[in-house]
Order: sequence, then structure tokens, then C-alpha cells
Amino acid sequence: MTRRKFTSKFKTKVVLEALKERHSLAELAQKYQIHPTQIS
Repeated sequence: MTRRKFTSKFKTKVVLEALKERHSLAELAQKYQIHPTQIS
């Protein structure tokens, strides 16, 4: 299994959406196909 590399643009988008608190971490994780602990 190879590791995925995320661009800084992708990371910024996820963080800004998390800070808005419109969706739970679980919902954001599912939307962006990442584990919830990668957001928090």
C-alpha cells in the first residue's frame, strides 16, 4: 500500500471547512476520503 500525498491546497481546503464547523469531522473525513484523526 502506498502512502497518499496531499497538496497544501487540499490541506488548506479541508482545514478551512473544518473551522467553519458546518459538518462533523466524520462527515468531512468521508467527503474527502481521509481518516477523521487526520483532520483533528
